[in-house]
Amino acid sequence: MTGGIRVGTDLGLTAHTHVPHTDEPQKPKDYTSPQEVRWCPGCGDYVILATVRSVLPQLGIKRENVVFVSGIGCSSRFPYYLETYGVHSIHGRAPTLATGLAVSRPDLSVWVVTGDGDSLSIGGNHLIHALRRNVNMRILMFDNRIYGLTKGQYSPTSESGKVTKSTPMGSLDAPFNPLSLAVGAEATFVGRAVDSDRAGLTEVLLAAARHRGTAFVQILQDCPIFNDGSFDALRKDGAEDRLVHVTHGNPIVFGVDDQWCVVRSGFGLRVAATPDTAAEDIVVHDAYTDDPEYAYALSRLSTHDLTYTVTGVLRAVARDTYDDGVRAQIAEARREKPADLQALLNGSNTWSV
Repeated sequence: MTGGIRVGTDLGLTAHTHVPHTDEPQKPKDYTSPQEVRWCPGCGDYVILATVRSVLPQLGIKRENVVFVSGIGCSSRFPYYLETYGVHSIHGRAPTLATGLAVSRPDLSVWVVTGDGDSLSIGGNHLIHALRRNVNMRILMFDNRIYGLTKGQYSPTSESGKVTKSTPMGSLDAPFNPLSLAVGAEATFVGRAVDSDRAGLTEVLLAAARHRGTAFVQILQDCPIFNDGSFDALRKDGAEDRLVHVTHGNPIVFGVDDQWCVVRSGFGLRVAATPDTAAEDIVVHDAYTDDPEYAYALSRLSTHDLTYTVTGVLRAVARDTYDDGVRAQIAEARREKPADLQALLNGSNTWSV
């Protein structure tokens, strides 16, 4: 166990087994690049950046073996602001580049930083296959429910009826539930945090960092220019009655005085009043169950109007990783049939055109 979250796989490996470690103490400033941070004042990305800088020193790995890969969007400036290696890639393709790095360089701690538009629109296919394959990397999706860098168009997570520059009469789309999407793609780690909850964000990021496999984290963050106040319901008075924070092994109760709880309802879950519920009927959170139906039901408890929003680690299960499997196949092929380039050139697999 690490921080209450099981790490490793059936192979007995941890997230950074092959990554060089250091005994020298590290501080957040060690991960702070000299680049000027250029986000709009009040952007939630500042808090996420500060939190990541505080998490990385706790991993005890060498800075030169950490790499952040981003796509396109406000969030994708992230690699410039960290004193690690970074790749600012192309729109939606960050998981693809990160997969190549994870497969070819097991000595790297690979992170993907993306936005709701970058990852769920043009990058949707790349995202779900990275989750399905269980590549050893972390995917942090900054979700502000808007296209910020291109000046305020609706995104795949914008609520129905959203009035933006691209939907002046209101969006007709039904938005994605990113956690449901991740569970449906068989992601081995699924978590969510809110940018204003520094402690909760740190908890989820640390657990994701230590998980071997694809760790998907949705971070709800404010865009003060084009979607200001979109998550105010989770920050202001009454937020305690909306935020359903889950911790493995604990009953799911929430509210100022834990007056609300989660119970089973048919094939799903629902919120009930704690005083009216028998203690044995309150769901005890199990992030380690290999049954994805429970994690999916938990993700569906969240509502897009923020009546309820589940945070914490929903799912953290062990499964062999894609990159470990690829390297094992290569090693086996080399043992069984050593490479002979000349024999390959002289081989019979030729054709005429």
